[in-house]
Amino acid sequence: MKCVDDFRLRFGKRELVPIMIGGMGVDISTAELALEAARLGGVGHISDAMISTVSDRRFKTGFVKEKQKQYKYNVANIDKSAVKFDLGQIEEATRLHVGRTMEAKRGEGMIFINCMEKLTMNAPRETLQVRLSAALDAGIDGITLSAGLHLGSFALIEDHPRFRDAKLGIIVSSLRALQLFLRKNARLKRLPDFIVVEGPLAGGHLGFGLDDWWKYDLATITAEVIAYLKQEQLDIPVIPAGGIFTGSDAVGFLENGAACVQVATRFTVAQECGLPEKVQQEYFKASEDDIVVNGVSPTGYPMRMLKNCPAIGAGIRPNCEAYGYLLDANGHCAYIDAYYREVAAHPGAKEIHVYDKTCLCTHMRNFDCWTCGHYTYRLKDTTRKLADGSYQILTAEHIFKDYQFSKDGKIALPE
Repeated sequence: MKCVDDFRLRFGKRELVPIMIGGMGVDISTAELALEAARLGGVGHISDAMISTVSDRRFKTGFVKEKQKQYKYNVANIDKSAVKFDLGQIEEATRLHVGRTMEAKRGEGMIFINCMEKLTMNAPRETLQVRLSAALDAGIDGITLSAGLHLGSFALIEDHPRFRDAKLGIIVSSLRALQLFLRKNARLKRLPDFIVVEGPLAGGHLGFGLDDWWKYDLATITAEVIAYLKQEQLDIPVIPAGGIFTGSDAVGFLENGAACVQVATRFTVAQECGLPEKVQQEYFKASEDDIVVNGVSPTGYPMRMLKNCPAIGAGIRPNCEAYGYLLDANGHCAYIDAYYREVAAHPGAKEIHVYDKTCLCTHMRNFDCWTCGHYTYRLKDTTRKLADGSYQILTAEHIFKDYQFSKDGKIALPE
């Protein structure tokens, strides 16, 4: 039986271990985690989700505080259209995060940045263009376009000197989405360098309907994409993601034509992951019944998370003046509507609860929105339970090498 190390991801003449750690937002997929993946010869992701907040944490900038002070007058206003991001600060934050990460990079692997279209930031086109361009300026190896179809994203950077140099890839959950992207970008004569096919068992936001996600299957979608590319004589690496829990799972996809696999769930409990250890313990303790797919995200996408996470049912005031990453081009967010609906329904109440939507910015910033993959309930089987009842936190190297070398569906426990 083969193991993952018997295969290689090829970008031109460059060969890598075919393991990509998926992008997990708001500094959950930290620089440290991405650097380990690169050192070990694979591909790691950092994320540009809430990049100003990440910059403030890591580099002691004051972007969030400055923005909050500038728009403090608008805190009680339902209309958030006046709340804008300073594009110069977004650029600086991106350059800092990417630049420092790339300076620290060692090994033969690569580091990509995960860039979400749904972070519309009250100026979708302008903020996305700045984020993409600044990442390229700072030397990122590649960009993975996620959380949306990104039909116009390539065009935003077509004049950048690294447009054909950096690796640019997209995440899709259907063959149709891929076809739309290729059709829209045909005039640029610039194909994506890789295609991540994300299935219904992935963590966080899903590219499927809330009521029918369970009808779909990653292996089937991946096979459809591979067959289509072969039919069109397009040589683009296909990378399945979502529910690939063991090295043997990964080998099954690699033997059937995938170039690499993207994995993330098992790395949520790595020492290098940005999740606080008390949250990681919640992931270890979770049962299958504790994992739900719901519609609380203001983006409109279904989202998978632990049902006991503090973000569900919280009724905090919208914090757009400080954050506001999900405000659309008109300064609107679905949570604002839900919050003020509950305020009107409970006049004078000291505390309200909003169950149908959540303030994703604030809760993700505080690590209170515990998004997760379907197989999170299996994490307890990847480590050891300690004498105090807690579970041993793993190293990213241990998890990576278990994927790389394991066989027969086995999972190596830590020493």
